[in-house]
Amino acid sequence: MKYLSFFRNKYILALCLFMVYNLFLDEVDIFTIINQNKKVSQLRSAQSEMSLKLKETKYILSQIKDLSYLEKLAREDKFFKKDNEDVFVITYK
Repeated sequence: MKYLSFFRNKYILALCLFMVYNLFLDEVDIFTIINQNKKVSQLRSAQSEMSLKLKETKYILSQIKDLSYLEKLAREDKFFKKDNEDVFVITYK
């Protein structure tokens, strides 16, 4: 009964109804905000991964100008070979 008299004040009651509506019933409620913050953090981590890959690719592109590095890259990463060669790929478990 003590708390019930607290809500008899029309301003407190209106404030409580406003808060409930804004936190739970509105289009942009607290759950939507939390989900959007999660998505933003996931996108930021994906962006940092992509920027690292971009730096690595730019480095490789700058190194490709050297023909010896281009041949090394083609043989080691793409498994290119000359006509009279055999390529053996060894993988470790």
